[in-house]
Amino acid sequence: MLQDAKDIVVIGAGQAAAQAVQSLRSGGYAGSLTIIGDEPALPYQRPPLSKAYMKGEFAEERLYFKPASWYEEQIVEVLLGTRAVRIDRAHQQVHLGHGGQLPYDALILATGSRPRPLPVPGADLNGVHDLRTLADVEQLRPKMVAGRRLVIIGAGYIGLEAAAVARQMGVDVTVIEMAPRVLARVTSPVISEFYTAEHRRQGVTILTGAHLARLEGEAGEVSGAVLADGTTIKADMVLAGIGILPNEELAREAGIACSNGILVDRDARTSDPHVFAAGDCASRPLVHYGRTGRLESVHNAIEQGKLAAAAILGQPRPAEDCPWFWSDQYDLKLQIAGLSQDYDTLVVRGDPESRKFAVFYLRNETLIAVDAVNSPPEFLASKKLIMSGAKLAPRVLSDTSTPMKDIAAQAAA
Repeated sequence: MLQDAKDIVVIGAGQAAAQAVQSLRSGGYAGSLTIIGDEPALPYQRPPLSKAYMKGEFAEERLYFKPASWYEEQIVEVLLGTRAVRIDRAHQQVHLGHGGQLPYDALILATGSRPRPLPVPGADLNGVHDLRTLADVEQLRPKMVAGRRLVIIGAGYIGLEAAAVARQMGVDVTVIEMAPRVLARVTSPVISEFYTAEHRRQGVTILTGAHLARLEGEAGEVSGAVLADGTTIKADMVLAGIGILPNEELAREAGIACSNGILVDRDARTSDPHVFAAGDCASRPLVHYGRTGRLESVHNAIEQGKLAAAAILGQPRPAEDCPWFWSDQYDLKLQIAGLSQDYDTLVVRGDPESRKFAVFYLRNETLIAVDAVNSPPEFLASKKLIMSGAKLAPRVLSDTSTPMKDIAAQAAA
């Protein structure tokens, strides 16, 4: 039984790892506990990297989930700058890059994800950046000087958040997106059009339906982005934001089932009962939607860290919330609850011109998601409504004369 585990090893040092370790200790686990992280920093938050931390408004110390003293007090060994290179499931050992081995009774894979590489010539030039780690920000931030030219490849959340920060720092910004609209993978045309208009109002050049052919450089430094139609956009720096890939290789090479992520059950357990996976690297049951998928969010990492810890300790499964996310751009806070894919009805509540509105997504009259811009009541109420499987009439949702909390109360009655 895993409740008798004497050695627990966590591979990865992000949000899911930090939560799992905290939950294990607070849940009463007193055995050996080790975190293996390939970065030199203690576990830290990633969302501020593309927002306040990039602007210098957020001190590095505030990024860390816990100070070094907490790990010492909780007797958690943290191996930083260390790579796990192999999982020996037969002997229940993790092999490290420097040649050592760590035994485990339970293993948590919180290996996270990595930026999808730009598949074009010139991607290896100096001045081409990702925005995923502290080190990435330290390389990019000194270059964010007023008047310099930044080209961002990809108009997802990371790309648009970085665009907003760069404009606020006086940088000239061009965003190149191959899809016909920004945020095309994750939201509706209503939200896409709103954010496109806002970024253009702030001075960002947004090119949609644009295909990057190559990056060109001078003396090894990036100098421009060339589109498929021959257009050249001058650049002092380029930021790639075309999505991420789950770090599933360790698990796959160990014979653990993977499919666009490490496959886990509702308790974050993999196909090996002694191995769990949590966070960006895991493909989990999406219980409110009847399917499996990966979620790239703080909420998911925290929730799965708790699920893995509870399963190892033999404790009741924690509640599974509906997925939620957020994005800060300029003075706009976008809060998202649920997953809007396959909606058949879209309802707008409020006026986008007011910079305070919400877009609801329904399927078969059931609320499945909301995008709330500067509208916390709509976000909070929708989370509960989505989890309850509430059916709502579009005219009710669009009627701003009825407070959202009253709509939620009526639906629950």
